[in-house]
Amino acid sequence: MLIPGLVSVTFRQLSVEEIGELALECGLQAVEWGGDVHVPPGDFAAARRALDTGLKVAAYGSYYRAGVSDRGELAAILETAAELDAPLVRVWAGTSGSAECPDRGPVIEALQHAVEHADAMGTRIALEYHRNTLTDTLESAVQLLDEVDGVVPYWQPSGGQDVFSAVHEVRTLEPVTAHVFSWGPGGYQDRLPLAARRDLWKPVLTELARDGIDRNALLEFVIDDSPEQFREDAKTLLSYVKG
Repeated sequence: MLIPGLVSVTFRQLSVEEIGELALECGLQAVEWGGDVHVPPGDFAAARRALDTGLKVAAYGSYYRAGVSDRGELAAILETAAELDAPLVRVWAGTSGSAECPDRGPVIEALQHAVEHADAMGTRIALEYHRNTLTDTLESAVQLLDEVDGVVPYWQPSGGQDVFSAVHEVRTLEPVTAHVFSWGPGGYQDRLPLAARRDLWKPVLTELARDGIDRNALLEFVIDDSPEQFREDAKTLLSYVKG
């Protein structure tokens, strides 16, 4: 089953309470709470405010860069995830793309360390699927999943991505979460209404739902960071999820 929601950093300008109200108004069910603004590591009061919104916690979106960030940062991240009862902690696989990273060892070791400590705290480590990391290509992401025992993948499209490669990536990775947005070829600066890429999202979401396993479909990157556009995108997402 697909669980529709949002990534809280879609609206860094809004409070935890405002995000909760907007999400519920739009009929969404879950939130990935960001660790940079809304629920910083160690801010348990913010975590409790997030829980008070009544929305399901899809994940804790950390900015931990495996192999680069100080490992001492991980404890507060995992403690905050535990306060949220977050089933997933999103991390990043380094700061270099696979073609610019000849030695994957430090990232692999740091991820395995994170997985083991997350398991002890009752959560799982999930990898952002992103450029300038070791998940910048499908091939490198698959390799990393083989190299690190227990880590799970996210997925998101690239700017202007064709539907065939998108469905292939989703089918191969079987991600626990998709970040849902529509971009033109210009990427981040070329944001589109979600409905503009119906050709991509209908088959991608169908593929995500194919095996009946619960997965998150979380809205992100709306045009002009606009709540009004978000409301339209949420309607679109719900129409896709409900078929």
